[in-house]
Amino acid sequence: MNTLIRIIITAILVLVIDYFMSGITVASFTTSILVAIVLALLNTFIKPLLIFFTFPVTILTLGLFLLVINAIIIILCSKIVGGFHVDSFWTALLFSIILSLSQSLMNGLTKEKK
Repeated sequence: MNTLIRIIITAILVLVIDYFMSGITVASFTTSILVAIVLALLNTFIKPLLIFFTFPVTILTLGLFLLVINAIIIILCSKIVGGFHVDSFWTALLFSIILSLSQSLMNGLTKEKK
């Protein structure tokens, strides 16, 4: 259930970011749900491999290379999902930063109290 809520929150955030940011195109809410699912899968399976293989560069840049990896994940998602388009690497980088920050905020707000 928690995963479903996170996917829906991410889909809504993708639509909101698309509305306010030029360079990102999302065709519909269904497309944004697909984007959220594909991003979750890419972050689960591909991102750890990219982090492992680029670990020396990540250490040299004091972790800033992780932003580049996030942008690469966004670009991969735009290649996989039809109806989702990112204009450039810099747009993907800014999109990934905004999405990560907004996801952190929303997950903090929806977190259950123990």
